[in-house]
Amino acid sequence: MRTTVTLDPDTDAMVQAIMRDQGVSFTVAVNMAIRRGAAPAVEARVVVRTRRMGRPKVDLDHALSVLESLEDEEILRKSRASTEVDPKRTRGSTRP
Repeated sequence: MRTTVTLDPDTDAMVQAIMRDQGVSFTVAVNMAIRRGAAPAVEARVVVRTRRMGRPKVDLDHALSVLESLEDEEILRKSRASTEVDPKRTRGSTRP
């Protein structure tokens, strides 16, 4: 089929690159580009190998409560650090 197509500068550059790299005509390069872009995507198959890690070395039944406790301690630490006055910053000033 014969038709007129207006290419944007970036797509023209892509077609020109195909022509140069593959040594093909403009028509063949345009057809190659269309086929590549219109072809259905092929999903790569991912294989994940599992491994035995043995028995846990810590009691995981209470892991969430331990995590909550650690997060609470960190929040308190940050809160205290932000309210402490740095003597270097407040020298000669009454602001914290």
